[in-house]
Amino acid sequence: MEEGAKIGREHEQQQQQHGRVNGSGRVAAVGGGSGGGGDEIEIEVAAAAGASPSRQHGGLHGDVQAPTWKRFLAHVGPGFVISIAYLDPSNLQTDLVAGSSHRYSLLWVLLFGFIFVLTVQSLAANLGIITGRHLAELCMGEYPKYVKYCLWLLAELGVIAATIPGVLGTALAYNMLLHIPFWAGVLACGTCTFLILGLQGYGARKMEFTISVLMLVMATCFFMELGKVNPPAGGVIEGLFIPRPKGDYSTSDAVAMFGSLVVPHNLFLHSSLVLTRKMPYTSKGRKDASTFFLLENALALFIALLVNVAIVSISGTICANNLSFADTSTCSSLTLNSTYVLLKNILGKSSSTVYGVALLVSGQSCMVATSYAGQYIMQGFSGMRKCIIYLVAPCFTLLPSLIICSIGGTLRVHRIINIAAIVLSFVLPFALIPLIKFSSSCTNIGPYKNATSIIRIAWILSLVIIGINIYFFCTSFVAWLVHSDLPRVVNAIISSLVFPFMAAYIAALIYLAFRKVNLSDPFPTNSVSGEIEVQHIQIQEKQEDLDLTSTFAIEPVRWGQRHWNIPPSENLQYDVFKKL
Repeated sequence: MEEGAKIGREHEQQQQQHGRVNGSGRVAAVGGGSGGGGDEIEIEVAAAAGASPSRQHGGLHGDVQAPTWKRFLAHVGPGFVISIAYLDPSNLQTDLVAGSSHRYSLLWVLLFGFIFVLTVQSLAANLGIITGRHLAELCMGEYPKYVKYCLWLLAELGVIAATIPGVLGTALAYNMLLHIPFWAGVLACGTCTFLILGLQGYGARKMEFTISVLMLVMATCFFMELGKVNPPAGGVIEGLFIPRPKGDYSTSDAVAMFGSLVVPHNLFLHSSLVLTRKMPYTSKGRKDASTFFLLENALALFIALLVNVAIVSISGTICANNLSFADTSTCSSLTLNSTYVLLKNILGKSSSTVYGVALLVSGQSCMVATSYAGQYIMQGFSGMRKCIIYLVAPCFTLLPSLIICSIGGTLRVHRIINIAAIVLSFVLPFALIPLIKFSSSCTNIGPYKNATSIIRIAWILSLVIIGINIYFFCTSFVAWLVHSDLPRVVNAIISSLVFPFMAAYIAALIYLAFRKVNLSDPFPTNSVSGEIEVQHIQIQEKQEDLDLTSTFAIEPVRWGQRHWNIPPSENLQYDVFKKL
């Protein structure tokens, strides 16, 4: 009897060290118990098929045999959707003003700005890849009740502010090309947006393909204009790589260009779109996905950078020539509407038509992308079903934008776009700070967290943007208050409202920056200290080995008893993906 008990204990120790896989695909972790007994936890890996589609990264059978270029093409799409935000009518107007006022001397701002954008967007993509949840879901699960609802409200406000330039640009383009009233162009813009959003029923790839085509059409239009203008290559290259601000208001225009590049809804959207791809639950699979998404995002942003450089070069070259008095006056206060007239006077009607098509595509694609982001934001914060989100979110986003643009009309386009840019600059920190906090959290990302240098660069640049926005708002408000013709009583009332608001704004940012993130690891990691060790059996290169299920060896069971409140005397089955 004693010899049999000894053999049994040795057998249990071997099982405890290595685990076992039974015929049904279950991975069992066995821990020795008193009296030769054992408490067994069986983890059913096959149950992962019932996971939510938004979190399903794919099974353990990753398509590791496919060629690298095919695996890269499978990840192409999200970066092009994200890049549309940097080609919207707001950026178009900012680039036109910068080129007409400073020629090519501010092109370096675009280069450094897109490097920062690539850094921030890669953090957003990695967050979705590693955690299996997008930024809105993480905010909803992490912050207290009132904080997360305030973040939701600010995120929706940012989506509406980002949609307004798209509506204005599209309505202006319809008026330029088809000579229809502005309000009719607004309605046509909303109708087309709903129709394009309907492509979601056929899959995310259809939406991404449509937006990518619109982006390429816009790039083609501006490159055609650039060929007609033929700017000096030496001046463009010098302005792109050598920072030399020239002229009046060069600093403020540079800040406006840099601030218009980073938009809050893109951080939510990028962390969501990466979840539409199937990725293996392995360290290598997640690393490969992160690399592919980074390369795809860099390619899309490089195209967007070239388009922005082309826009600045076009306006800078045209306004630098000897023009008539009327055209010179137009260059001094260039807007989206007056650019059409300027191109028609200098380059001909065909050139102005190409510009109108580019503006139409820019505005329409911007509206689709922002509405798309609004759906993920509402789904993450509210938890509503997708069928309801598809109907509610576009209405919640588009209707306020359509109403504001219809009331504003053609004459107030420039002012409305500037106000929308101010709103976006103030909403941005409430998406950027949580993103960096989640990305840099050791408890959330574990061994897959981003490099410390990337996190530090993101923090530094984010603080610079936040500080610049606060400084310019305060100085502009004080200057307006001093030179306003309002009665002193009215000025005092306005001051008593604005300055406490700014104090609360700064306090909220400090709270988000210093609050600890307490999310636990959503997925099992390769190394967890002390109580638990998870071992992944490497997937073999042969196809027959790919059909085997990877083995997790969990040691010891008392960690599971303590962490999941498992009674010591019970043998229960747990779904690892639902628990983790």
